[in-house]
Amino acid sequence: MTGRTLYEKIWEQHVVANFEGDDCLLYVDRHLVQEVSSPQAFAYLDQNDRPLRRPDLHIAVADHAVPTRRRGQPFADGLARQQVDRLRENVGKFGIAYMPMNGDRHGIVHVIGPETGFTLPGCTLVCGDSHTSTHGAFGCIAFGIGASECASVFATQTIRQTRQKTMRVNLEGGLAPGVTVKDVILALIAEIGTGGGVGYAIEYAGSTIRDLSMEARMTLCNMTIEAGSRVGMVAPDDTTFGYLKGRPLSPEGEMWDRAVAAWRDLRSDDDAVFDREITFDTSVLEPQVSWGTTPEQTGAISGTVPDPDQITDQGRAARMRKSLSYMGLTPGTRLNDIAVDRVFIGSCTNGRLEDLRAAAEVLKGRRVADRVKAIAVPGSAAVRIAAEAEGLHEVFLAAGFEWRDSGCSMCVAMNDDRLEEGERCASTSNRNFEGRQGKGGRTHLMSPQMAAAAAVTGRLSDVRELL
Repeated sequence: MTGRTLYEKIWEQHVVANFEGDDCLLYVDRHLVQEVSSPQAFAYLDQNDRPLRRPDLHIAVADHAVPTRRRGQPFADGLARQQVDRLRENVGKFGIAYMPMNGDRHGIVHVIGPETGFTLPGCTLVCGDSHTSTHGAFGCIAFGIGASECASVFATQTIRQTRQKTMRVNLEGGLAPGVTVKDVILALIAEIGTGGGVGYAIEYAGSTIRDLSMEARMTLCNMTIEAGSRVGMVAPDDTTFGYLKGRPLSPEGEMWDRAVAAWRDLRSDDDAVFDREITFDTSVLEPQVSWGTTPEQTGAISGTVPDPDQITDQGRAARMRKSLSYMGLTPGTRLNDIAVDRVFIGSCTNGRLEDLRAAAEVLKGRRVADRVKAIAVPGSAAVRIAAEAEGLHEVFLAAGFEWRDSGCSMCVAMNDDRLEEGERCASTSNRNFEGRQGKGGRTHLMSPQMAAAAAVTGRLSDVRELL
């Protein structure tokens, strides 16, 4: 009998019932609730006169629709206001903890989960949002669910799921100066494709992982969904425990010691066999930028816009032509010659304190290019408070950035922060689909450092030249 993977260990600990094939009924330890995906689930409870089984295992926050300018009129969008009002009414009715919009614990759902200690190793965690994979950075099984599944979790604290195959991605070699984990995940997706992880739970391992901070691991797992996998994981270690110790909802005292002792067993056995295993050399990477309309359409900043006529796969070539048409780009154009109109630093991918620090390092003593509009949006109120305590907001403001309140902001065109038709944005978010940041908007994905470099030069740029 071979050993078990991390995913298999946690999965087996949470099985309530087995069905035919690989389907199981899983117990759910944690549920994060937001305003966009929860109304139908609450309505199900109302329509069927069902109670919410374990209100203490849910936390709610409004993030997608909220404005990031809180002064004066908070909502320009009536629908957004209704969504937030509905969430507040529902969580009050069913007794769920709620992080109010202007409170010190408000933020993007995938930022506040870890920073409050709600996200813990070994647990199962769900949310009606695909980037729930973020929480796997702590060594838990975390994945996005649909509205009907939210209703199941509300009513039963369980969910029916299909067991995934397992993939280990060994990231080896460390990172060169100016290269970040965002470059790693973009390059990895470019390598294996947006379908490369479909059907697999991915565990990240290797020398590069061991040296990453928790915030960097969250960025990595966050974008696992863009490789087609719903689950990205990192085995918990001392870095994980150091991050969690003292968080408001983390175990305390003797319970903390017992929890850490148990968490140390959360790793894949040495003889565990994965269904797929790949090794990726991160030491040779350059800073990356996306040029197309999927995260896999990414290349090194020193490169050029690719030519579909040079691609033998006609289906792939056709997709490239469609992307280039939408993005308004010509094959052969140097990536670092592409001018930008907007810069967005934020999102559940790169809106944490470490991201703001990295961008501020590039911006210090520099000014945003004249034609560029730039915003910095902390991922949570706690991130904003901590950043302001360090004076980071003064660096952003002095450079010509707008300094906003927390929220999903320009990552998703569901609030006031959107691109105009034809505008081109250097973005630290996770998706560059057509219209993702606004109808007709053009998105280039990159790290916070690269976005800061684009802001000051007015074009996609190699941040290493500014360090």
